[in-house]
Amino acid sequence: MEEYFKDKKVLITGHTGFKGSWLSLWLSMMGAKIYGISISVPTEPSHYDLLDLNFTQDIRLDISNSSEVEKAINFIQPDYIFHLAAQPLVAESYINPLNTFNTNIIGTASLLESLRKTSHRCVSVLITSDKVYDNLEIKRGYHENDKLGGADPYSGSKGAAELVISSYARSFFHNNEYVSIGIGRAGNVIGGGDWAKNRIIPDIIKSISNNQILKIRSPQSTRPWQHVLEPISGYLSLAIDLKDSSKNNNQAFNFGPSFDEDYTVEQVLIELKKYFKTLNWQSDSQNQMKEAKLLKLDCKKAENILKWRSCLDFEETLSYTSNWYLEFFKDRNQISKFSKKQINDFILKAKSKKIEWAQH
Repeated sequence: MEEYFKDKKVLITGHTGFKGSWLSLWLSMMGAKIYGISISVPTEPSHYDLLDLNFTQDIRLDISNSSEVEKAINFIQPDYIFHLAAQPLVAESYINPLNTFNTNIIGTASLLESLRKTSHRCVSVLITSDKVYDNLEIKRGYHENDKLGGADPYSGSKGAAELVISSYARSFFHNNEYVSIGIGRAGNVIGGGDWAKNRIIPDIIKSISNNQILKIRSPQSTRPWQHVLEPISGYLSLAIDLKDSSKNNNQAFNFGPSFDEDYTVEQVLIELKKYFKTLNWQSDSQNQMKEAKLLKLDCKKAENILKWRSCLDFEETLSYTSNWYLEFFKDRNQISKFSKKQINDFILKAKSKKIEWAQH
């Protein structure tokens, strides 16, 4: 990957968030010139703050402000854009649905409108969610051409954002010589450095820190759990594919765990208790927010076209995640170094898996 990103200008929207900070770190390790757009640092603690990355430019603006986004893109003229800026929380979308729709839909449209007017070569990967699918809780896993929908405001906003992307792509980017567009849909992403409210891993860590019993909404819900570096490797792979060829322009790709990696929230808790002995939980019958019990992705398209597969199994995913937080509590000043180590370890693991798959 380094040959594609070294010394290239890469703009990451939402770079101060969980996935955005990991993507920024990985790209900086490859020698990219990193630019960021975010409205703020969303949490305290923050993986972004702990990394102390050297951005070429770190811009604070609202992604839905189309004129400011256009100014930034015209000034930077990025070689690559990774669009992660979003209101990413289901629970928050129930509290403030209008802000969720504005950020996730209008924010995406603002970026696309800026790209429509650009006259420099740019590869853009827009990140949505596995929750864009109209979830009928089918066991075969959702394909990229399945029906989009969303019962909650977050899912609805991400599905609507994809309709906006599709409209711009078909209207303006079908044969555009400058702009290539790809869409990444990732499963439930976990890993070190996530401190967002109402997410399972941060809630677990906070309950342990505060010596409290964790209340769980849906212990039997099944999710496509994957470590944060898995979808990020997918986004980078998609960007490279779009750089090399226009064949897969304007297409969406699922990035998730292996098809047989089905685990419930309760199984996640049982595995994490191996690392955090004081972890205890109980079902929260008073907080039954509407959400799917089963969510599963089919990632064969990414495997066949991008030659991408997840490489960490369930136990490894939770080992990476747990060890990051254990390191944080031991010495947060070493987290930047430890996060880099996890990326390097992941790369070695991926190389080993690639050799293993080739032999089979």
